[in-house]
Amino acid sequence: MNWQTLLAPLLLGFSLPALAASVGQPAPNFTLTDTQGKPVQLSDFKGRYVVLEWTNPQCPFVRNHYNTHNMQALQESWGPRGVVWLSIDSTNKSSWSFMPPAKLDAWMHERGAVQKAVLVDGESAVAKLYQAKTTPHMFVIDPDGKIVYAGAIDDRPSTRPADPPAANNYVRAALTQATAGMAVATPNTTPYGCSIDY
Repeated sequence: MNWQTLLAPLLLGFSLPALAASVGQPAPNFTLTDTQGKPVQLSDFKGRYVVLEWTNPQCPFVRNHYNTHNMQALQESWGPRGVVWLSIDSTNKSSWSFMPPAKLDAWMHERGAVQKAVLVDGESAVAKLYQAKTTPHMFVIDPDGKIVYAGAIDDRPSTRPADPPAANNYVRAALTQATAGMAVATPNTTPYGCSIDY
């Protein structure tokens, strides 16, 4: 057996996920259970814009976006325009920071979150499928099921309360441009936040 034969599965393993969740490519389908115990499948929302927000209430970056009402403001702004907002907690259930569904649901409810669903990815499988790296890590999917934005929520990687309102919000810009029939000017950025606990 030569070195190419040995290396091929490794290269294949690295290349496929990278292609699976790249801007311009179809968003990988998945089914997860929400905090109410109901299954939610991404493909059910084909024909609509979808935002995927990776979240973890234990993360100070996530808390900053919710404590300043920045994340809820985006949900409130785009939900009535037909955008489906899905928050995904991919913290592995073996991690100390895993939050049980009922507690996660209560945390979101207490902060006035209005996403379509809060999804529990306790095996971290969907995070791996999308190569989600941080909380938050954001994806915008168009009505054809293609990813049009992937990366950070904005250009202020900090936990200071003054930053979210003053930031250039990449998700808002992507949705504004895409829903107007324009190309997304900044389709890729580097996500920031807490590393997902796989």
